[in-house]
This record gives sequence, structure tokens and C-alpha cells, in this order.
Amino acid sequence: MEKQQEPLETLSEIRSMMERSTRFISLNGLSGVFAGVFALMGAAAAWFYLNSGGDKLYYENAILENGKANISFYTFVFTDAFLVLFASITVAVSLSVRKARKNGYRIWDNSARRLLINMITPLAGGGIFCLILIYHGQVGLVAPATLIFYGLALVNASKYTIHDIRYLGITEMIIGLFASVWIGYGLLFWAIGFGIVHIFYGIVMYLKYEK
Repeated sequence: MEKQQEPLETLSEIRSMMERSTRFISLNGLSGVFAGVFALMGAAAAWFYLNSGGDKLYYENAILENGKANISFYTFVFTDAFLVLFASITVAVSLSVRKARKNGYRIWDNSARRLLINMITPLAGGGIFCLILIYHGQVGLVAPATLIFYGLALVNASKYTIHDIRYLGITEMIIGLFASVWIGYGLLFWAIGFGIVHIFYGIVMYLKYEK
């Protein structure tokens, strides 16, 4: 009986080694939860700053001041977004390193590089596109664009990490498309996509792969 199990164990080990060599499997589900919480905090800060409410377009009275670009608005938005992004990346890297060390994996290898390249490419294109939208005064389309390009980045990178990220990416794109229809509620869709969906996804991933 033991001799019959040995080949199965060997195949299982080979499969595990191949998976580690082609996929970055050190992502931590809790990082998604933290990213969602940070996104909700950033959205709440933006909401209070803009003092939006009801059916009022949240950006209407903020992007222009005396017919010119409101520098204070853009400064706040970029600072808010940067802090959310920085906190999310810091926690994600810390938890991934911790998980990799715990399982005896290398945190930086070919799979991690491929993951990073395939994720950064759509994000870089999306970031430039958002700057172009701002340049033309189309601020209402920035929130939908960030969701759509972020979703594309996740789908593109899912080939090199946990496959479930593909579904997260598709969800983000769908939310972004809805946000592009109801432009005045971009902040709300931003909170749903980057906040609530991330928290839900992180909890599911934690229970599925790490619990």
C-alpha cells in the first residue's frame, strides 16, 4: 500500500513545484481586506472633503474655481489616492513576505516578476489615460476608468497567481462600466469596487486558502 502511495506523493510534489515556479502563490487574503478598508477610509475622507450628498454630482463644484482648475481639489484627491495605494501595497507586501517565509518560498522569483509586469502594464496605461481625462476636464470619468483598468490588470495578471483573482478583475470591470453610466456617483462606485468588493474577496480567499 505504501509503495502505491509513493508515486502519488511524488507526482503531488512535482505538481506543487511546477505551480510555485509558474504562479505567485504567496498573496495573502487579508491584504485584500486591508486594501478594502483603506479604500473605504479614503472614500469617506473624499466624501467629507467634497461635502457631497443626495443626487448632487460630487465633482461639479470642486474641479473648477473661478473658471480655473481648483488646485486644492486635485492636491487632496491625489494625496488621498496615494495614501490609500501606499498603505495597501505596504500591507500586501508585508503579508506576502510573511506568508512566503512561513511556507519556505522565495518572495521574489520569475513568477513574481511576471505578475508585476503583467499588472503594471495595464495600470500604467490606465494612469496615463486618467491624466488625459483630467487634462480635458473629464473628471467624472476618472473613477470608472480606474476601476476598468484595474480590473484589466487583475485579469491580465491572474495567469501568474491565484486564478480567483480573474473573477475579482471581471467584477471590478463590471462595476467600472456601471460607474461610466452613472458618472455623478463615481465616488460611490469607487468605494464599492475598491472597498467592499476587496473586503469580500479577501475574506473568501483567506477562508479558502489560508484558514
